[in-house]
Amino acid sequence: MSGQTTNCGPGGGAGDLTALRIASIFIIGVGSIGGALFPVLAKRSSWLRVPPAVFDFAKYFGSGVIIATAFIHLLSPALDALSSPCLSEGWSQYPYALAIAMSSIFGIFIVELIAFRIGTARLKKLGVGHDAHGHGLGAHSAHGPEAASRTSATASITSQAEQSADEKDTEPHEQKLGHDHEIGPVEHTHTQETIAQIVGIAILEFGVMLHSVLIGLTLAVSPNFRVLFPVLVFHQTFEGLGIGSRLAFLKLQAKQEAIPIIAAVLYGLTTPIGIAAGLGVRTTYNPGTAHASIVSGVLDATSAGILIYTGLVELLAHEFIFSREMQEASNAKVLYAVGCMMLGCGVMALLGRWA
Repeated sequence: MSGQTTNCGPGGGAGDLTALRIASIFIIGVGSIGGALFPVLAKRSSWLRVPPAVFDFAKYFGSGVIIATAFIHLLSPALDALSSPCLSEGWSQYPYALAIAMSSIFGIFIVELIAFRIGTARLKKLGVGHDAHGHGLGAHSAHGPEAASRTSATASITSQAEQSADEKDTEPHEQKLGHDHEIGPVEHTHTQETIAQIVGIAILEFGVMLHSVLIGLTLAVSPNFRVLFPVLVFHQTFEGLGIGSRLAFLKLQAKQEAIPIIAAVLYGLTTPIGIAAGLGVRTTYNPGTAHASIVSGVLDATSAGILIYTGLVELLAHEFIFSREMQEASNAKVLYAVGCMMLGCGVMALLGRWA
């Protein structure tokens, strides 16, 4: 974090303002959980009528927050940590933070590519089409234009259903089970889509949670607590809004409806857990030591790569360039969406001045 003096010794962090540091566990926890839960609960609420424009604002604002978090709040601290004067000379001879972030980007890309190809092969065997530009499959793609194969897939499924109905009364029990099973591509497609969405949001949340634990540890022992604390309240609330706006629009089955709420609460607990852990070891933990710098630098760089990939590919590309909604939207709506995203990016980037 900016403003900290270099202290390579093994001593602990700042020991003042103990009561306020303990209170920060609950204050930041409420802000984080509230920011992440509000979009989820508002989307499901029948009495809290939130205009669609508010959800659009939260979604695109959150995209900007996530992108700024990747570059300003993760990659920059990783560069600082892995170029610390407390480290050996070898660490300054290569941009390790950038290399780790790049490796993280390619790692996430390869995992998603393999998963996408496996899913595509399985759907092809079932005769079900999907969106070639995104991870959403079938008619309810979460992002990307809907493929023309959607119509042929629907027709194929309808034909199978009619064939099953005609033969239902003439086939033995075992054969009827076989035809009933053939109607499965609809359910299978929805399952594949659900898994793809959950994996995508899990990758995003994993990167954010790593960052949240680290800043909690830093806040607990930072001598700049008075400046850092209010900034992190806003930081975590805005970041929670970005996560929550994604969770709110997950298309899940009835038995999976608790997933967004659990994910929002998990995100909200990470920074308080980091603060509590930092307070527990603040007499011995110094974030400026060589080992602490290496750990925080590597984790920040890894998280930065995850969020850079997610922000640019999943959020920007799929929601603006490949989105059928945006392709058919008016220029005013597109400008509004881009403006919301730039606002979120600008606000979070500004917070990087202090945290």
